[in-house]
Amino acid sequence: MNNPEKRKEQLAAFDKLLTIMDELREKCPWDRKQTIESLRHLTIEETFELSDAILNNDLEEISKELGDILLHIVFYARLGDEKKAFDIGKVIGQLNEKLIRRHPHIYGDISADDEEAVKQNWEKIKLKEKGNTSVLGGVPRSLPALIKAMRIQEKARGVGFDWEEKQQVWAKVEEEMGEFRENFDATDEVPVNKEEATKEFGDLLFSLINYSRFIGVNPEEALEKTNRKFIYRFQYLENAAKASGKTLGDMSLEEMDTYWEAAKNEEKNK
Repeated sequence: MNNPEKRKEQLAAFDKLLTIMDELREKCPWDRKQTIESLRHLTIEETFELSDAILNNDLEEISKELGDILLHIVFYARLGDEKKAFDIGKVIGQLNEKLIRRHPHIYGDISADDEEAVKQNWEKIKLKEKGNTSVLGGVPRSLPALIKAMRIQEKARGVGFDWEEKQQVWAKVEEEMGEFRENFDATDEVPVNKEEATKEFGDLLFSLINYSRFIGVNPEEALEKTNRKFIYRFQYLENAAKASGKTLGDMSLEEMDTYWEAAKNEEKNK
């Protein structure tokens, strides 16, 4: 239930932000110089900083990074207002209308008893809104490939094009793995056809991402956790080597593996 006093404080804080934005745009040399185009790369950077805070589960940092992104939204809206194209009221108004339109199970007479039904309704409504000739037309071309694969699969599922059981998806993973192994056997000394290997490896990755979706694992998050795990262990290895008066280049693979195992054990004991 809404707390009237809290809502009043929130609106006052947002009003103050809009006032500050106006003042910065009019008085600060840096803020006066910015354009929609010049802010773009900064917004991308802020988004990744928020992502880092989320991965670190640092709630205080998440709050700060959300503030930075909110500043960018308000900044874009101010620039849009100067061009007489849109302002913050229009931005929020369009969002409100879209949320109501895409939640007919809340604001209309459509039934959606679970998360999957909500997602399917969302994709169907979105397809009509954007006038795309393809269900996949709304997937941004510039998305990183792994995230793009997830979105492609989710959108296809939204219109019913998907596997029925996770066992079917795993069978596809094994099929793709078998094809890759058959064509690019690690024991074969014949030079690899990189173009063909790239295609087959892409098929294998796509099927693994599909399986992760079926078991409720976010592949982007899973890979990032593995990246961080590797970084921790490798830096442990570097520090251990330095403490013993060596560099990694001076050590044998067997010596490095000893420290690597020690890093794994330390992780487990944390």
